[in-house]
Amino acid sequence: MENLIRIGISEMQAAINPASFVTFALGSCIGICLYDKTTKTGALGHIMLPEAPPNKPNLKIDCYADTCIPHMLETMKKLGSRKDNIVAKIAGGAKMFEVADDSTFGAVGARNIEAVKIVLRRYQIKIVAADVGANYGRTVYFYTETGAMLVQSFAKGNKTF
Repeated sequence: MENLIRIGISEMQAAINPASFVTFALGSCIGICLYDKTTKTGALGHIMLPEAPPNKPNLKIDCYADTCIPHMLETMKKLGSRKDNIVAKIAGGAKMFEVADDSTFGAVGARNIEAVKIVLRRYQIKIVAADVGANYGRTVYFYTETGAMLVQSFAKGNKTF
């Protein structure tokens, strides 16, 4: 797994084949893999929150589901992808903390999952695989050669989608 493109929290990168991506420590955050099987172009984003706050011109757009996903699609388009060929695989959105009153802080993972689904639906991007929710962290590897998403978890082992 040499030459891995590392995606940090609130970051996104896209690349044409051959490329391998990784993002670590997905708790309530979500790793979004977008893949164009025709061009073998891929993108991986690590979003932290559902939506960008209004009227914040200097925000980090890859932090939020509603701004990261359009950024991913635009970047892939510049690399030769067509939206009609792109599918999504997602992982993360865990409930990492038990909160007494189940406040919005405790439910950020569920809110992230819902926001990602809404934005992908708005852009007519089909989710073909998901490993979301529950209460454990994940690391995601994503490969443009095959479109495979490998989800590693100390709690649940490895799963390939």
